[in-house]
Amino acid sequence: MKQSIRRAAVLGSGVMGSGIAAHLANLGIPTIMLDIVPRELTKKEMEKGLSLEDPAVRNRMAAESKQALLKQKPSPITSKKTLDLIEVGNMNDDMDKLAEADWIIEVVVENLEVKKKVFSKVDEYRKEGSIVSSNTSGISVEAMAEERSEDFRKHFMGTHFFNPPRYLKLLEIIPTKDTDKEVLQFMKKFAENVLGKGVVEAKDTPNFIANRIGTYGLLVTVREMLKGGYRVGEVDSVTGPMIGRPKSATFRTLDVVGLDTFIHVAKNVYDQVEGPEKEVFDVPEFMTKMHEKGWLGAKSGQGFFLKKKEKSGSTIYELNPETLEYEERQKLKTAATEMAKQEKGTTNKLKALVSSKGDRAGDLVWSILKPVLLYSAELLGEIADDIVSIDEAMKWGFGWEIGPFETWDAIGVEKSIKRMQEEDERIPPWVMKFLEDGNTSFYRKEDGKVFYYDQGEYKKQKFNKKEINLQLIKETKGVIKKNTGASLIDLGDGVLGLEFHSQSNAIGLDIIQMMNYAIEETDRNYEGLVIGNQGKNFCVGANLGMMLMEAQDDNFFELEMVVRQFQNMAMSIKYANKPVIAAPFNMTLGGGAEVSLPAAAIQAAPETYMGLVEFGVGLIPGGGGTKELYLKELRNIPDGVDFDLSKVANDVFEKVATAKVSTSAEEAIENGFLNYNDAISKNADHLLHDAKEKVLSLAKAGYQAPKREKVPVVGDSGYAAMLLGAKNLQLSGYASDHDVKIAEKLAFVLSGGRIKEGTLLDEQVMLDLEREAFLSLIGEPLTQARMQYMLLKGKPLRN
Repeated sequence: MKQSIRRAAVLGSGVMGSGIAAHLANLGIPTIMLDIVPRELTKKEMEKGLSLEDPAVRNRMAAESKQALLKQKPSPITSKKTLDLIEVGNMNDDMDKLAEADWIIEVVVENLEVKKKVFSKVDEYRKEGSIVSSNTSGISVEAMAEERSEDFRKHFMGTHFFNPPRYLKLLEIIPTKDTDKEVLQFMKKFAENVLGKGVVEAKDTPNFIANRIGTYGLLVTVREMLKGGYRVGEVDSVTGPMIGRPKSATFRTLDVVGLDTFIHVAKNVYDQVEGPEKEVFDVPEFMTKMHEKGWLGAKSGQGFFLKKKEKSGSTIYELNPETLEYEERQKLKTAATEMAKQEKGTTNKLKALVSSKGDRAGDLVWSILKPVLLYSAELLGEIADDIVSIDEAMKWGFGWEIGPFETWDAIGVEKSIKRMQEEDERIPPWVMKFLEDGNTSFYRKEDGKVFYYDQGEYKKQKFNKKEINLQLIKETKGVIKKNTGASLIDLGDGVLGLEFHSQSNAIGLDIIQMMNYAIEETDRNYEGLVIGNQGKNFCVGANLGMMLMEAQDDNFFELEMVVRQFQNMAMSIKYANKPVIAAPFNMTLGGGAEVSLPAAAIQAAPETYMGLVEFGVGLIPGGGGTKELYLKELRNIPDGVDFDLSKVANDVFEKVATAKVSTSAEEAIENGFLNYNDAISKNADHLLHDAKEKVLSLAKAGYQAPKREKVPVVGDSGYAAMLLGAKNLQLSGYASDHDVKIAEKLAFVLSGGRIKEGTLLDEQVMLDLEREAFLSLIGEPLTQARMQYMLLKGKPLRN
């Protein structure tokens, strides 16, 4: 029977269960979410005269969890429409509906006996061939299925999502000895291609891969902090981005996760292992006291850190583990940290820290890295079959930039093992054999392929065919042309790729020049062009610092030239003879949106935060963004349908004036930034592949450049209506005088100037209006103050 998943069921509607249901619904999979039947009525239910037999009461648990999805932050849903795909029910009345589900996911309490009872009922109601999985974080998957039917066992496995499921990439899949190999392979592909996950196959051991090593690493860090007399803030200042870990570092991570959750995960390993490992998983006494006091972290308002509101603003204090008092937060500043800050890239930063013997920061980093590297090597074969699975689990589940074995390569395997031996550490035998055989790194790159060490030989690392790795392409093929801001790369099959790599991928003259060259080169020799990169964000806008500097120096001739060149570039993208596809992801703001909007089509990542945000720094879009968003909304209206032009103009005016940013690619559709031409990739890692395929499909269909557009505008009356809205906000205290001035300029651009409603303008007229408005605003002292504040503080200034 060919496997497919068209409907799903989630049993358990807690934070994790509802999060998984939301993730499935986000992807368009109808999902029923069931929970237990309440034993008592709430006060509200009593007041309504309801009884325990009323469906509203019996389904209350799941229904409340579904509604709670709207309030959670970060939001588990990509659009409010997602909720329409989640049906609610209970595990007494609605188990027969499991027969409709192709995948049933259990997310009930972490108790083996409870899970076995649930699976007994599931086995009774499920249809033959449906996949069943448990989202357990550490209970034996094998034990759960012991008494179940043969078909159940063949289709059963662990599927450990990481919280929150929408945002965290890792999915650990844990097969049992009875799991059908074809079913396992199907789930791996489905999870990658449809759920957008990074999949790692784990063995049925306590806490599987990521939580086993991650929890160990966190507890080792706590131990070294206490042993070395370091402070909470000091530890966090060097265990974050400086060593390739998330900004939340160690203790902020624990506050986010919740101390209760962390202790539960640690205890799960503590109860199942022996020897020195058991000692590490014995949570320190001060953390137990914190748990008793209810200092669980973010969820309880205090944990390792406490935020206090004071007259001068909010101040964050750190916990003293000895006194359990909160003190002023401290950072660790040493010669090694200063040296690491000067280095580029995680590898060089790590080397600088680890090689600084006798330095407080260097010694701390070495003392927490060393045991984690050895522990990861010791567990190879027990928790996973290969080093790649361990590295990827840590990167996708805990946000590490490089995994344990990649870290070992970064600091030098030979050198670090020599130091470990000098410190009387036991090196796992397989690592010693690895060195004795003359090997010096766990990974190798050859001819654009990656190889990893595995049981005495190097094996080729397998990647999903839909993954395009720009770095590997550049290392093997080189680049066609490059400058400080961008590179032009051959993606193969006649498609070019334009990669931004300026600071924050901000657009300056260098990127504009490369874009123009790319379009010309594509027209001459290629099928089409993809604008995309694999940085942290697609593009945060134009180079704000450069523009502010030019404005403060009164270099308006230079500024006018740059804005005009940006506009010309946007028009070149739009009217290119070959298809140009934009592949935005994460932050796609201001100029990033202005590069994307005129493209033949947009192929967006699921997490695409797109918006024209210039208003927040006292400007309006200057690169054609207002015009393109307006035209995109007009194109969304079917031919022959009567519509109110002023309504479209007002809608665009509001989005630009409020600097509205989508919270997902789905919301970008609702905001008008994406339309029927555009598409959303299920997996962000497949974005460039999907964009490339879009180029090829358009080329194959005989792509022709669009004809030059005439823009219908609302004129005088529309201008007055938009301005009236801004003035009303001012009277209500929601807009300053300067806000109204910016709004007036925006309204003037959108209305096409003081002309008759319905006038058809050439695009260039609107571009000229945009450019004039932009230049007049950037000369305003209040706008310059907003720009400076944004550059210094990273947030908007109200003035």
